[in-house]
Amino acid sequence: MSGESKEPQAIRKLAPGRLVIASHNEGKVREIAALLEGRGLEVVSAKQLDLPEPEETGTTFVMNAELKARAAADLSGLVALADDSGLCVDALGGDPGIFSARWGGEDRDFGRAMALVEEKLAAIDDAPRDAHFVCALALAWPDGHVEWFEGRVDGTLVWPPRGDKGHGYDPVFQPIGRTETFGEIDEAEKNDISHRGDAFRQMVAAVF
Repeated sequence: MSGESKEPQAIRKLAPGRLVIASHNEGKVREIAALLEGRGLEVVSAKQLDLPEPEETGTTFVMNAELKARAAADLSGLVALADDSGLCVDALGGDPGIFSARWGGEDRDFGRAMALVEEKLAAIDDAPRDAHFVCALALAWPDGHVEWFEGRVDGTLVWPPRGDKGHGYDPVFQPIGRTETFGEIDEAEKNDISHRGDAFRQMVAAVF
């Protein structure tokens, strides 16, 4: 499988046609659709197809992305793209990591999730605020073939949250070299520097 190199060589190319985004997160689907614009793909979300969300039982971002992509491809009969991403905070031992969405509770309230991260950091004396986002992409075909790619962006955490753009933990994440949080950066600009943008550049170079 691909993903270990900045210049991955995919075994299989992605042909134009319908592509399922294996997500029910509308913000994530919107970002992914923008990144795929102009590639000859008709993007449809798992939510639009009424596909169930599989239980994320993997222990890594790549494993969770792959199981979501495989499930969507199996149920839809179409090529499916899944993204598993999250915030990793150094002082918290990499948490929330693969559990990033689940830190918001059953309703995935990211306001609650961001407050929980801040609460845990505040309980640690002189805790460093270094953090990074990871994005793993898995592209699965109905016959079981999978390609995967992984991107990353480093930064620091701010409090209180700033900005109403993006989604998830974006309002508390300030990428290195910037004074704005992801919540304050326009989507197109964010895609140029984000973990998701990094993973997508790898994917585009490999499968198109």
